[in-house]
Amino acid sequence: MSGPGELRVLGSVEAVGPRGPAGLHGTRQRAVLGMLALHAGTVLAIPRLIDLLWGEDPPRTAVKTLHSHVARIRQALEDCGFPQVLHTRKPGYVLDIDPDTVDACRFERLVRAARAATSASETATALRTGLALWRGDAFADAGLDGWGRRELDRLQELRRSALEDLWDAELRLGNHLEAVRELPAMVAESPHRERLAGLYMLALYRGGRHADALEAFQRLRRGLADEFGVDPGPELLTLHTQILRRDPELAPGPTGAVPSQLPARVGYFTGREDELAALEKFLGEPGDERPVVVISGAAGMGKSALAVQWAHRIAGRFPDGRLFLDLHGNDPEQSMAPADALAHLLRGLGLPDERMPDDPAERAALYRSLLHGKRCVIVADNAGSVGQVLPLVPGSEHALLIVTSRRALAALGSRHAVYPITLDAFGHQDSVALLTRVLGAERVGREPAEAARLAGLCGGMPLALRLAAARLTGEPGRAIGALATELTGGRLDSLTLEGDSRTVRTVLASAYQPLEPAHSRLFRLFGLIPADTFTGALGAAMSGMPAETGRAAAAELCGAHLITAAGPDRYRFHDLVREFAGQLAEDSVEEAQNRLVDWYLYVAAEANRVIDPNRDLVTPELHHPAPERPFAADRRAALTFLGAERGNLLPVARFAASHGRLVAAWQLTYLLTSFYDTTGHWYERVDLCRVGAEAAAALGDPLAEAEMLRALGVAYFMTRRLRDALATNAQALRAARAAGDLDGEGHILNNTANAHAAMRRFDEAIDAYRQAVDRCTTAGNRLGRALSERNLGHAYVRKGQPAAGLEPLTNALSAFRALGNARLEAATLDTLGEAYLELGEHDLALDRLGKALAASRAIGDRWQEWESLLHSGQVHLSTRDFRAARADFAEALTISRDVGNRHSEAAALDRLARAELGLGDLDAARDHLELGRSVRELVPDDYEQAHLYADLGDLEARSGHAAAAAAHRARAIELYRRANATAEADDLSARQA
Repeated sequence: MSGPGELRVLGSVEAVGPRGPAGLHGTRQRAVLGMLALHAGTVLAIPRLIDLLWGEDPPRTAVKTLHSHVARIRQALEDCGFPQVLHTRKPGYVLDIDPDTVDACRFERLVRAARAATSASETATALRTGLALWRGDAFADAGLDGWGRRELDRLQELRRSALEDLWDAELRLGNHLEAVRELPAMVAESPHRERLAGLYMLALYRGGRHADALEAFQRLRRGLADEFGVDPGPELLTLHTQILRRDPELAPGPTGAVPSQLPARVGYFTGREDELAALEKFLGEPGDERPVVVISGAAGMGKSALAVQWAHRIAGRFPDGRLFLDLHGNDPEQSMAPADALAHLLRGLGLPDERMPDDPAERAALYRSLLHGKRCVIVADNAGSVGQVLPLVPGSEHALLIVTSRRALAALGSRHAVYPITLDAFGHQDSVALLTRVLGAERVGREPAEAARLAGLCGGMPLALRLAAARLTGEPGRAIGALATELTGGRLDSLTLEGDSRTVRTVLASAYQPLEPAHSRLFRLFGLIPADTFTGALGAAMSGMPAETGRAAAAELCGAHLITAAGPDRYRFHDLVREFAGQLAEDSVEEAQNRLVDWYLYVAAEANRVIDPNRDLVTPELHHPAPERPFAADRRAALTFLGAERGNLLPVARFAASHGRLVAAWQLTYLLTSFYDTTGHWYERVDLCRVGAEAAAALGDPLAEAEMLRALGVAYFMTRRLRDALATNAQALRAARAAGDLDGEGHILNNTANAHAAMRRFDEAIDAYRQAVDRCTTAGNRLGRALSERNLGHAYVRKGQPAAGLEPLTNALSAFRALGNARLEAATLDTLGEAYLELGEHDLALDRLGKALAASRAIGDRWQEWESLLHSGQVHLSTRDFRAARADFAEALTISRDVGNRHSEAAALDRLARAELGLGDLDAARDHLELGRSVRELVPDDYEQAHLYADLGDLEARSGHAAAAAAHRARAIELYRRANATAEADDLSARQA
């Protein structure tokens, strides 16, 4: 069908074309047109159409009358702007239109999509869109008979089941209050539908109407017995039993693939019933403004525990995401700046780093834009000031911000509506209840008076109570009274409560003082570490003890609740305990700090040795003997260990630089190059290289500075900051020349050429690659020469001269094999595969790409694995093996999502859609192209974006939408020309003509 228009059967039967509605007369014309539309593109035989109109008793003139109806329908369609869509085709008639033109077909497609969706939010959105197409009863003004009535029954049943699916999804999203309002009318209309009744019961139960839920069950039971003489089915009986028992499984569950950053609930959560009830009441109050919830109180009062507990409870009501960040506002040195807090939240909302604005005000505006209309809950823990919180306040009434702080943040109320919750110490009953939950009723029951005394000594502070209980749990034979007597020697004095002398220091000290000397020193040393997490192995190195002894000591500290487990031999501090540890005196602080830096230098060097042994410019300068290596001497173990340390690498480099270890700061940055080369995370690498470059510049070491600037240029290149890469490479080249470093010149010229090639300036790239080859040859740098030759060959391939690229690529491959560099060997095999693809040598291309894929998987190089899969899929496209292409592209898409690379994800989505176009799966192709376009908007790239629009043009042409196809192709041509891809632009222009 050409031109815009719609055929509607979900209500009265209508055909609305470009020139207005069709003039249909009589119920039978509407019945014929509606049923042909419902089966768009399918021939309906004349006997079926006769049955549709007259059932089992047609008149003798039925065929003639049918022909007459069809002729009038055809004319009516042509008059309203639908010419030549109703065709006579043996053995009947067919309406040759896009099924999406028909409201019922769209409805059925949306129902299928909803049932295939992976999240409740997607399901609900699709179903609401589909159900909105209904304008009343289907075929409301058409006279259906025979099989037409069965089709009508099918549509009506699909509508009812879609409504049930919708409210099932809404309940999974936590929208039980809305369900309680909407479901009664549906239940009244269909009182015997068990699934509908079950949904209503569940909604009532989750809305706190336990008795009403049970009564709804009884009404259904009586109705079924009276009407049909049967009982409800087993699923409804099970639900009834669960409601009777108040089964915890009936609480709202997870809501889908959305940001879900909330930490786990604190164990044995106790008390705070009044606060939780107040929060629940607040959340249920109507209004067009949602206040900021501020939970304040003294340290150790359980502010974070309450915030996380409540956030988990209400998570189902915020299906679009649960975000969490620790603002570290209680520590001036580690306090998170508002700009960094916004960056953390924006990443949680899916924004890639390359789209992150530099200006804090722009970040705040983008944060509010991304939250607009979304039902999200954000927990900002440990705020230190109003200034930290103000930029985080959402601009939407749908989102909820929960803040915890030791301060009341009263000034926040002058700018925004605030709902304050102030936490005081536990009452006596809750204090004893917490001890009872942790220690067990039997143990507390043996010493009830002493348990009450211990609770009083802890001042009702949850942290103090938990630490005391942990002491007793670790010593099951010790009397509660003995610990209470120990605490009597000094009141809690660490964090004072306003107007009260109660502190937490005594409790922390009582957990610390019994430690063995080695364990207590390790605890003090942990307080010096500038990172969020740490290992027992690091503590062992800082204290000079064997690694295994350090691990055992760390486990003891964890058992005492002085540190918290964060993974195998990995721990973190609660902020109060970190503060306590940091205040303890430690002899030889400088020595311990140097050992800390030495440990990271040594770990990075050992990891580099197995990840990329050819990267050997640096031998680390250690101030103390080398510690034990904390991982096995193999590539995967090294990558795994550094992956766990990833969040600490930048803070440690900064720590080294700020404590006078400038050489260590730049050497650490250098030694981590192979880790980032393999795993990605290039946005972090940019900051790390800046630290290294600043340290090298401060040293006045031109060789080190050139190396760090070169590394920074690579990081800029990998984050697609190509102009920054060129500028930084120019600085690096000047430094290398000043130092007389021919090796460095060669590498930097190679990196400069890479940036030119990425900008499709191939002539400049080839010239720079040749200079790089010359410098490396003169310097005797075999690896540098081979790398530059490999890249020179790749430039020729991308320029459209693959034959010219074969010689330098073959030379490079031989060199990498001789050098034993598996990573670059795999990359060169991949590029040879590209060259053979361009030359039409498909078997050779698949051979080289298969070897590249095997090699990259063997060494755990996910980036190269993605590249080889993408290129292998391209070969399969060229040979029209679309199923194999689809498999390769789907795997590439998975990898891109695993490593969080949006550029790679967008490219994989585009190529996957091409394979689906080849298979004729236009719906899947459309879905992936639209998703690819959305992702690409986050990481702009004119060349790749042009591919997407070109493929969208092919899709629309295949779908019969010529105007849309032309528009997409015109946009692709424009983007190709902007990206200097004139050959692609000319080729597409010729196809358009």
